[in-house]
Amino acid sequence: MSKERFIDPKVLATIKDLPLLAKTVVEGFLSGQNQSLRRGIGLEFSQYRSYEPGDDLRQLDWKMFARSDRYYIREAEVDTNITVRFILDGSASMAHEDLNGLTKLDYARYLIASLAYLATTQGDAVGLYVLQEDQLVHLTPRSDNMHLQRFWHQLSDIKPNGKFPAGSVGANLLQGRRQKELTVFLTDLYEHEHEMQDLLAKLGAQRHELLLFHLMSRNELDFTFSGTLTFEDLETGQTLQVGTTEQRAIYLARLQEWLQQTEHSMRNRQIRYDLFATDEPLDKALRAFLKNRLRQV
Repeated sequence: MSKERFIDPKVLATIKDLPLLAKTVVEGFLSGQNQSLRRGIGLEFSQYRSYEPGDDLRQLDWKMFARSDRYYIREAEVDTNITVRFILDGSASMAHEDLNGLTKLDYARYLIASLAYLATTQGDAVGLYVLQEDQLVHLTPRSDNMHLQRFWHQLSDIKPNGKFPAGSVGANLLQGRRQKELTVFLTDLYEHEHEMQDLLAKLGAQRHELLLFHLMSRNELDFTFSGTLTFEDLETGQTLQVGTTEQRAIYLARLQEWLQQTEHSMRNRQIRYDLFATDEPLDKALRAFLKNRLRQV
């Protein structure tokens, strides 16, 4: 099977078991990356070999990946464990559906499940924090297999609801921070009163590595709607009638301006920003995660 067979979100939607989906994504991704491995100059092959399906993922060498952009199994064990915190926007706007039938939350769920599996097999502690209106659902970071099962179960049960929380709801995210830590925040950045920007400012000030995975659907990015339509705000219920032909150019121009401003603002805060369309294969996000995880080793 091709690498795309494992990481196309539309194909993944047919896998109903989240642990199986996570293992399929990670092992297929790593296997696909090594199909074209070539020996490089100066590599110590007495200590490293190419990753093969079925290998113990705890033996992946992150530093060798950073140098070569390839996956190798290390012979000697090195203590490279870190804490990975996944923060998920659980507000109602994450229920927005793309042309392929997947919601933003579906895409985020696939991505988090896969990254948590990869991190746990490496010995990292993973934690899950779901932000919804007036509440924070969370699992404290741990690294054992039973915790990963609970992690997947919690992730499967999430239903998008309400607005993104404001004020003190996210305060627990700033507690118990560890020295070697990576935070991955998955959201569509939809907010009402700068509540998300306020949280990002606080998280960015913690001096830990912070990745912002900005999720948008293809129909939002390309404005693929036609005719005169009534759009509904999933969080407030407000509606707006729009003539799509007349508004398309204006919408796309304003969207690009907002995306550029957002990326610039995140860079200034030392937050690593990536935009993902929910019809994109998962390899882009997996690669971004791996490269930034290495900064904590």
